[in-house]
Amino acid sequence: MGVEELVWDMDGTLLDTTVVVPAAFVRTVRALGGPEVGADEAVEAYWRGTPEVILEHLVGRQLTAKKAEFYYRELEAARPVVYPGVREVFETLRSRGRVRADFTGASTRAASMLLRAAGLEADLVLGGDQVARPKPAPDGILLAAERLGAEAGRLAYVGDSPLDLRAARAAGSHSAAAGWGHMYDATEPAHSVLDRPQQALDLLAEHVPG
Repeated sequence: MGVEELVWDMDGTLLDTTVVVPAAFVRTVRALGGPEVGADEAVEAYWRGTPEVILEHLVGRQLTAKKAEFYYRELEAARPVVYPGVREVFETLRSRGRVRADFTGASTRAASMLLRAAGLEADLVLGGDQVARPKPAPDGILLAAERLGAEAGRLAYVGDSPLDLRAARAAGSHSAAAGWGHMYDATEPAHSVLDRPQQALDLLAEHVPG
């Protein structure tokens, strides 16, 4: 079957947030009186899910919604960088009448803030707060398929981390590794390995392996 739609991860795929997001976590944990944590510890906790879940883990206690607001205040100052080629790909997708879709493990609010700060417009933004299970569970990709009105098997999910690729495979979708991303691992199986964002457009004319 051919790939009909592309869905993109955000951190490490659309946006280079390797500095700004971990820094926001570190400052928030400090402001909440948590233990000293480094940027690496924040990144290692990404698999846990939304910012709220990650914060509770890093701080070491349950947090109220009011306390979690500290993170979003810190994130307001973030200025993520769009990876080279991403804007052009998004413009091409728009000109072809295709949906520019993003599913990220971050919350929908955090994703919207970061995309807006970077000046990158997406038509569909789905965050980890909209699904029951984080990646590598397929929930987010299946939700994206539902929202796009497409079969999961006809989606390609473009992401840099092993969790992205595992989620795609679990959903029965085409797993496309973003080789430019900071969490890309060449040992993780993928249907396709992309060296640059423009190559994702080629998937729309190719076939998903059975």
